[in-house]
Amino acid sequence: MIINTGGRTDTVQYFTDWLLNRFAEGYVLSRNPLFPDKVTRWELNPEVVDCVVFCSKNYRPILPRIREIADRFHTYFHYTITAYGRDVEPGVPGIEESMETLTELASIVGPRRVAWRYDPVLLTKTYTIERHKETFARMAARLAPHIDRCIFSFVEMYRKVERNMPELVPLNAAYKNELAEFLGATAARFGIPIQTCGTDGDYSCYGIRSSGCMTLDILGRANGIIFRKLKHKGIRAGCHCIETHDIGAYDTCLNGCKYCYANQNPHKAFENRRYHDPASPLLLGHLKPGDTVTPGTQKSYLAESPSARNDAASAQPDLF
Repeated sequence: MIINTGGRTDTVQYFTDWLLNRFAEGYVLSRNPLFPDKVTRWELNPEVVDCVVFCSKNYRPILPRIREIADRFHTYFHYTITAYGRDVEPGVPGIEESMETLTELASIVGPRRVAWRYDPVLLTKTYTIERHKETFARMAARLAPHIDRCIFSFVEMYRKVERNMPELVPLNAAYKNELAEFLGATAARFGIPIQTCGTDGDYSCYGIRSSGCMTLDILGRANGIIFRKLKHKGIRAGCHCIETHDIGAYDTCLNGCKYCYANQNPHKAFENRRYHDPASPLLLGHLKPGDTVTPGTQKSYLAESPSARNDAASAQPDLF
């Protein structure tokens, strides 16, 4: 099974000590977001966790200790660095600082385990198509030697995104194609494999692959291991990812991104911060008398045959 540390919140940046404590103690509790009295216990043991996937916009807080996890587990790191400033991403470091942190992360865990996420792509009067082109090209030139691939998506116009960002310029088909053509050509110029995830539309004519961002093929090649051939159900329309289990909690990310899908509003996360205890097995608060704790089903996706293990030992990552 695959553990995801950053789908619901930026655990790496804002809950670093908690995350390291959970891996040190060997288990974590995760509250069901739809049924809050239902709690799942996940064992954080390399024997039952095939890979740990990280997603963050700032790895700086965990860099000095990332080996405590990376040396024990197979890992993969999604690093989101966009064209936006603090007017859109208030809690996110600037582009230059973020790129420096990514290069340091790659020097520790290896470039083949690091994916650069340039998403979501959105347009405003400030963040125009031309600004995206200039920024993406500059970033691609800098990051190319340090990443496994680039992943991008176009912003999803959820109701809360429209409410938080009334300045959004609608992304019509012409805009999307112009951007995709440039992103594909620029990535090719710097030798960066590029793909979409969770975005409708076929941009293969621009050298852009449509794939999941968390597939067993990507994770396997990054870590030199072989997984069984399993169906990737995804988590929403247009998603082709393998099932993962997120150990975070919604409405806790303090980045304050105006396009955020995980927070109901930018204030609730700051209110919830007071319930966080780095020593608790839960990201927010502690177990309550009415809670029911159930062990999670942790079945390995790894191939078990001797031939597969031999293949894994000699496997080399390719473009996808």
